Amino acid sequence: MKFQVGDKVVVNHSNEDGIVEEIINDKMVLINVRGVKFPVHTDQVDFPYYKMFTQQKIVLPKKEHKFIDDLKREKSTARYKVTDGVWLAFLPVFDKDIFDDDVVESLKIYLINQTPTGYGFKFWLRYRGTTDLELKGEVLSLNDFYLMDIPFERLNDAPAFDFEFSLLKHEKNKVDYHEASFKPKAKQVFQKVADIRVKGDATFSFLLFLAFPPRLVEVVKMDLSKLNKAGYKVYDVKDARKHLPPPQSVIDLHIEKLHDQPDSLSGFEKLRLQLNTFEKYLELAQLHYLKEFTVIHGIGSGKLKDEIHEILRHKKGVSSFVNQYHAWYGYGATEIYLG
Repeated sequence: MKFQVGDKVVVNHSNEDGIVEEIINDKMVLINVRGVKFPVHTDQVDFPYYKMFTQQKIVLPKKEHKFIDDLKREKSTARYKVTDGVWLAFLPVFDKDIFDDDVVESLKIYLINQTPTGYGFKFWLRYRGTTDLELKGEVLSLNDFYLMDIPFERLNDAPAFDFEFSLLKHEKNKVDYHEASFKPKAKQVFQKVADIRVKGDATFSFLLFLAFPPRLVEVVKMDLSKLNKAGYKVYDVKDARKHLPPPQSVIDLHIEKLHDQPDSLSGFEKLRLQLNTFEKYLELAQLHYLKEFTVIHGIGSGKLKDEIHEILRHKKGVSSFVNQYHAWYGYGATEIYLG
């Protein structure tokens, strides 16, 4: 390794002085420039000796008085190529394989806050719907928060990065919390890694949200007596359940059960109809306080089953679900437990 921790270096493209804080691998180091730490490739920095011997003597201009309010706040997130918003940044850590080729060993993951607002957050890392890591923290305005490292091969296990954000300083016109989620695809990340190596960047990022959402304006209560007199049916919300369609403990989503001319539909239209029907009867099951609900999706290509399972992972009120062999449906049905 060319550098060691504590070495003084100069950044080639900006001519700024820094200090090596950490050796990431044989091609990357973490440096500190004026209090800002960021990763760089070793060929992007050099020892400062050449600069020391060649730079001209600096003549300082006449000192001017400046006040603290006049100073522009330095953004510690400048090392990531992000714009406004809250982002997830990924730093690939490389190693050598048996053929001496560079391969990605792991990913360092950071939460980036490029907004004027500080947030508290809860974070869950899930693989195939199972929680692997849970933590909570705070990320201040124009700062970052190191979350964790994940092995690169675990991208094949359908990872999901789920967040719940809240404001550090309460604002009455903002919602109490905001949920955000990111589910990287292995192919998508492979392409990002290839792109940053071509560009010479150290990280790549994905946007979680631009701004914390506002609270919805409360709806003014309306006088519905005129609608009643005009012949419209108006129900008290407390009695709404009485007027709902009856629930079904089993719903069959085979397309011929849902449409009398299934051949007239495109593949997308079929899938949309099946998913809309599923969500309708799932909500009815919840509204009628059913404890169990079974959806028959068939086997086929598995696309419908995967979409249904994805909905269930984020549906409130679903305690668990399982796709196992059933005496009547084989592996073509998923049993859902509500509560």
